[in-house]
Amino acid sequence: MNMSPNPKASKRRYRMSARAEAAAATRERILSAAVAIFWERPVVDISLEQVAQRAEVSLPTVIRHFADRQGLFAAAGEREYERIRRQRDEAPVGDVRAAVRILIDHYEELGDAVLRLVAEASHVPGLREIADRGRTYHAEWCERVFAPVLANLDGEERARRLTEFIVLTDVLVWKLLRRDRGLKRNETESIMCELIEPLMGEL
Repeated sequence: MNMSPNPKASKRRYRMSARAEAAAATRERILSAAVAIFWERPVVDISLEQVAQRAEVSLPTVIRHFADRQGLFAAAGEREYERIRRQRDEAPVGDVRAAVRILIDHYEELGDAVLRLVAEASHVPGLREIADRGRTYHAEWCERVFAPVLANLDGEERARRLTEFIVLTDVLVWKLLRRDRGLKRNETESIMCELIEPLMGEL
């Protein structure tokens, strides 16, 4: 029985692997371009042609990978959601100042774009789901970060305290302090902490 490697089969497997890697790299480049443009301008102003140009690929290549705008932005939204979640999940439980610092990192990077997304969500198909998912995650983030306080409360009192944490850490508070009041980042962090810390009680 001949157990020697088949050179043709090995070469074919190598070519298939190389093609798969190239396709995956192209897909990631398209997603990166879509995410970058998504945070730069209103969704209604974004075309597949612009994404293709930013990714340095042809329009048919974008369509082959994602079919249409909805498919592209669904995939791009999912990837960006996971990136943001990993960043914000670094916030330690019960440490207000560390959690606020990480939260402000996120808002400094994407706060203005998130506010634009929320404003567009009411009239752009697909954005409402992204905005709702962001709100759900923010509430879950608050439940995790402020768990030591919430664990000591029940029923309506717990729900009320959680709502207070959600409101005081919302992107609109960041906007009010940074954009409307023109405060510096460190001032914004300090004020947000000062608003939250009285709610922590004796831990």
